[in-house]
Amino acid sequence: MPASTEPAASGPLTIALFHSVCGLRPAVHAAADRLRAAGHEVIVPDLFDGRTAGSVPDGIVIKDEIGKEELLKRAITAVAPYSDRGLVYAGFSFGGSVAQNLALGDEKTRGLLLLHGTSDIAEGTVADELPVQLHVADPDPYEPHDWLNAWYLQMRRAGADVEVFRYAGAGHLFTDPDLPDYDEQAAESAWKVALGFLAEL
Repeated sequence: MPASTEPAASGPLTIALFHSVCGLRPAVHAAADRLRAAGHEVIVPDLFDGRTAGSVPDGIVIKDEIGKEELLKRAITAVAPYSDRGLVYAGFSFGGSVAQNLALGDEKTRGLLLLHGTSDIAEGTVADELPVQLHVADPDPYEPHDWLNAWYLQMRRAGADVEVFRYAGAGHLFTDPDLPDYDEQAAESAWKVALGFLAEL
């Protein structure tokens, strides 16, 4: 989509964009470029140190090998130099769970954009009026309806301002053109809404 058709942002944001379990693939760089074309600064941490996978199951092997604690530590280290600005956290699938964990632990968070993935929410979490937007396939084997309904209610209970967009018939990672899950119509719809969300922050 040409940059000229993207919604204009009210001001530049600094966005931390986290990759899926497939690693820092070309689609993640393309997404970062799309966000930059809308006027934002984008940080794209590589939590897998250059390793990538061609499928979600192969990526889960890499994720589990590195371990949850180490991955979270790498993510925190990557964003630390920018956190005083008030970051928008964003991520794809597993990267969405990383983004969510960091956003809910950062008092200066300006927004949370989730594509294909969420994370559990600790009891007592407070996210007063935090703008949150989720884009997810419907159905999604990794984000089943019961889980998403509970996640939504917990987010609302924490005080977040949550929007959920579901894409019927799309694959799990439907925004990645190089994976079998790709759905062009769903991807472009998601990006249009997501860019509008960011423009309002």
